[in-house]
Amino acid sequence: MESALFNSSNSSCTDYNCITKSVEAANFTMPEPIPNFYIAVPIMYSVICAVGLTGNTAVIYVILKAPKMKTVTNIFILNLAIADELFTLVLPINIADYLLLQWPFGEVMCKLIISIDQYNTFSSIYFLTVMSIDRYLVVLYTAQSNKICYRTYRAAKIVCLCVWAFVTIAILPFTVFAKIHDDHGRIQCIFVFPYPESLWWKASRIYTLIMGFVIPVSTICILYIMMLYRLRSVRLNSNAKALDKAKKKVTLMVLVILAVCLFCWTPYHLSTIVALTTDIQQTPLIIGISYFITSLSYANSCLNPFLYAFLHDNFRKSFRKLLTCRTAP
Repeated sequence: MESALFNSSNSSCTDYNCITKSVEAANFTMPEPIPNFYIAVPIMYSVICAVGLTGNTAVIYVILKAPKMKTVTNIFILNLAIADELFTLVLPINIADYLLLQWPFGEVMCKLIISIDQYNTFSSIYFLTVMSIDRYLVVLYTAQSNKICYRTYRAAKIVCLCVWAFVTIAILPFTVFAKIHDDHGRIQCIFVFPYPESLWWKASRIYTLIMGFVIPVSTICILYIMMLYRLRSVRLNSNAKALDKAKKKVTLMVLVILAVCLFCWTPYHLSTIVALTTDIQQTPLIIGISYFITSLSYANSCLNPFLYAFLHDNFRKSFRKLLTCRTAP
């Protein structure tokens, strides 16, 4: 992922690449003195990795193993967990790149890691968009006392495959431009854009902002506004009640997951606007803020499992049941 707040006119760089250049520009020398964030960043990434792997593995295991978890909403949650798991699996490579100050893994791995990083940027918000569409349809048809005949487990699987295919196409440009670059003897895995580099860099940031944030978030907001309007217009004393207790809980869970996602990702996308419109000096404070924003977006990959545990009754019950079965003699 490109570093937040850094307006780079020299191709494009991931956060751990940019930080090295920024430290040099600020007249820091390695290894002395080492800024505090050089110690904090690997620790934060390691915690995100450990918590994310543990939590998302638990979510994937429970949904796949527990019979009661085979629902339409849970198939979307499963794919969301797979996307988060995929990212946390490769986060140790990002940590190694950060600590080594260069890329030792070759160009194929460079393209793979950057592609997975971009999957993390796009997949979560688009799966949440699909979940929001699903919630809107549930509210709409429940309010009309109708059943959604095509809302099946199989249909949900097809929708998830379509989302993965769409995200794969959306991130292809990043895969193409991800290359190994020799920067004065230090090998880096960065986006190498054609001339003029600064124009291509700005285009890539605008593309990510629009495709990875503006379009899906606008869609989600419109859906929930329409949902609230529909609920207000429903007569709750009729046979077509707006939502029963269980559906309210599922809708609340989707809303909370969405809120946490926006909390983690909005600063990163807002920083894109700042980077595009302002020439910010790369001071240690700005570098630290940039790393915090990037780490916050990464943290989204490890927060969702806790939301399921707190807000999803069936998930807690199924998880406890599976643990009991595994520990029983």
